[in-house]
Formats: sequence, structure tokens, C-alpha cells
Amino acid sequence: MRTRDVAIVGIENSHAEEIIRYLNVEQPAAVPVRVVALVAGEEERTRELAALGGITRIVADPAELHGAIDALIVTSRDGAQHRALAVPFLEAGTPVWVDKPLAASVADAEEIIAAAARGRTQLTSSSALRWVADTDALAGGLDGIGELQTLTVTGPADAASPYSGIFFYGIHIADVAQRLVPGEPEDVDVRLLPGGVVARYRVDGVLVTLEFIRPDGDGQVPFRATAVGGHGVLSRDIVLGADYVQPGVDAFARMLETGERPIPDAQLLAPIRVLAQVATAATAPVA
Repeated sequence: MRTRDVAIVGIENSHAEEIIRYLNVEQPAAVPVRVVALVAGEEERTRELAALGGITRIVADPAELHGAIDALIVTSRDGAQHRALAVPFLEAGTPVWVDKPLAASVADAEEIIAAAARGRTQLTSSSALRWVADTDALAGGLDGIGELQTLTVTGPADAASPYSGIFFYGIHIADVAQRLVPGEPEDVDVRLLPGGVVARYRVDGVLVTLEFIRPDGDGQVPFRATAVGGHGVLSRDIVLGADYVQPGVDAFARMLETGERPIPDAQLLAPIRVLAQVATAATAPVA
């Protein structure tokens, strides 16, 4: 397999460090992808990541990388920046992995997806929780509880986050729900809690509930999913281990090798549609 050369932009995110450690330091033989360039951020952070990965090409402007890399990884914390970073590369035919969230608005998400279509190239984006072992176990166990009736996904999220509010951490909850019950959310209803937000919608008759709980300073609720079927209940915490970023990197590498997107466009967009409605409700003035 040919080794793919990729670059990272948005290096303030801790995911950038974990991706570089996995690809450039551990260098798994089954994942022939290496980070060869960084778009510079804060000076010390840039220097640390370059040293960690043995990366010698540092550029100030992402445009300097056009034609020089096989793919781009966008890891900026703020989803509002993702459209500007991803679209020029997608339009040029360069595959892009947009780390969570795809965007912080429906319009931006739709434009990113459209840019990939115009450039006839591959695009992926997801929460790391979509790929971890606990989510796999939940997905694999759904057939054993009969016809699915309800799914509830709970986790920490803060509508007041400086990184586009609920989109920053809420994407974990919304994307896990889309992995377990894929489809277009219908009749989204959002209710505010004293310490969070609840969104409910239906997908093909299944009632999906997303519980976004604001951390209170002393701790936070764990990510958890509970599915209720016709003759059983499946429930478990979704734990992020030390290697939580790696399954998502593996999915990105498979996309580069096969040319097949790991997530359909509809599933990329559906969580953003839900989060946009949650964001609107969570920030609406109190009557």
C-alpha cells in the first residue's frame, strides 16, 4: 500500500497531537498515512507537534499545501472555521477528514458536502465516539433486543462553549445516535433543563432522545446509550480509552485506500441539523 502524505490544520485541538503520535510515532503498518505538514498555530504548540512527529514542513497559509499533499485533516476546535478550511481543498479534489463537528451550521455543512461533490473527492467527519469499542458493541447488540422502540444517548455538553456552543461536545451525543439509529430526524422537539438540554425526534418510528448535560464543575455525566427493544434492553457507558482517536484515524485511512466514504452524506448532515435546532433553543431569550 502506498503511504499517503497528509497535513493538519487547526492544531490547537488535542486530537492533533494524538493523530500525530499514532501516525508518525507508532507508525502502524496497516495504516500507511503520515503527517508531513502542519499549518502553523501558536508558536510553542507548532514547535511541539513538529518535534513529536518529525514534521519539517510548516506553512502559514493552508493554500501553500495545494498539490503537495494527498489529504487534509481539519482539527480546529471551532466548527465555525471548518468550511473555510475544508472547502478549497475539496474543490481542488483533495480528500478531507473534518474532525468533529463537520460544521457549526447547516448551511456550512451543506456547503462542505457540496464542495466534495464538486471536487469529486472523499469527505468524512465524525465524533470519535462513533468508532470506539463500546459503540460497536451497542450497534452489534441491537438485533438481540427485538424491534427497536427507543434510543437514549446521554453525555456532557455545554451550550455556552466558546467553540460554537453545543456543537463542540454535543456532536458526540448526536453522532452516536446517528450511528445506532441512522436516518433523517423527524419532528425534532427541544426542551431546556436547569442544567442542560433534551432533544427528541423520530427516525422510522424509533423515538430518539438526546440528553446534553452541562458539567457542573465537580464532574460530568458519562457518555451512555440505552436502547429499548420489543424483548430486551441494551445499555452501557461509552468509554474513551487512551487510544480513542485511533479508530477514527483508521476509518480515514481506509477511505484514502479504497476511495469509499465511511459515512454517507445524509449521516454527516443529520447530526448537524439536530444540533442547529438545539443551539437555537438553548440560546433563545427567555420570554
